[in-house]
This record gives sequence, structure tokens and C-alpha cells, in this order.
Amino acid sequence: MATWPQRYPDESCISLGEYLRTSYSPDCEYVDGRVVERCVGEKGRSVHLGYFAFVFMLHRDEWQVEVFPTLRTRVSRTRVRVPDIVAVRKEAKFGPILDVPPLVVIEILGSEITLSELQEKIGDYLAFGAENICTLDPIRRRAWPAGTDGLHPVESGVLSVARTPIRVVLSEAFAKLVRGL
Repeated sequence: MATWPQRYPDESCISLGEYLRTSYSPDCEYVDGRVVERCVGEKGRSVHLGYFAFVFMLHRDEWQVEVFPTLRTRVSRTRVRVPDIVAVRKEAKFGPILDVPPLVVIEILGSEITLSELQEKIGDYLAFGAENICTLDPIRRRAWPAGTDGLHPVESGVLSVARTPIRVVLSEAFAKLVRGL
């Protein structure tokens, strides 16, 4: 079995333009000239991605956000990430790929994501200017917001975004998801 990240079609570099003109199924990321597969297709990740995207969509007017699951996000000149969920402020303007820093980035852990890969993605989001980054673990039913000083577990049980009305009670969210797992 191949380990993630799998690079294809081979180890040769491609241009950003070629990557942006190409469709991958499932979509891949672009890291310094290489096309990199994302961890997708696991039931727990899928259920959580759907649920959290739904919660953000349900509250989008109240929270003044637009939410996008798996939207290509150009985090630098040479990198395009595909976060599990991004939420941007309602007034944000961008084209077919996100090229403005999002309000919220959510990454959902899967069995093949390593800590170093997660740290690299978080570093990209921070350097890009993402205001809030959160990692969800569907197995342990935990969440960790990330900052320049690392990951910190949500101790209050509420995933919240400073200076916004965004609040997700994790125990309620995870309890509702048990049926789907």
C-alpha cells in the first residue's frame, strides 16, 4: 500500500499553471512544483467534514461567513493547499481559487496524515495569514487550534473564533456524529 503523500503522475515538477489547468480526482495539492495527494476517503473524516461544513453553512448569515469544503487555496507563489474546510468573511472577494487569507481553516485528521505533514500545512496557513486554524481528530473527538506557538487543545469544549460570534460546542457536535461512524 502506498503511503501518503503519494506524488503523481511521477516525481517530475510541473508548473503552477499546469496544475491549475488540471483536474484531479480527488483534488490534489501543489507544493513547490509537485502534485501531492491529500488524505481523503475515510468515513470518519468524511462525516466530520460534512457536519462542520453544514454547521458553518447553517450559521453563515449569523456568523457573516461563506464556507467552502476542499477549496484550492493559494498560500504562496509555489504552494496551493486544499483545506478540508475554509470559511472567509462574507465580504471577501476572490476568483476560482482562494487567494486571500481565510478567517477559518479546518483540517480533519486521517489515518495517513503525519505530524510533520500537518505542521507543514499549518505553517503554510500561518504564513499566508489565515486568522484561525483548527485541527479536528474524528477518532479522539478533540480539536486543536493552531498558532505560531503550536497546537493547543480546546479545553473549554467550545471551538470559538475570537472577535466573531462563531461557536461550536464540540461535545454536541461529536455526539451527533457518533451515529454516522
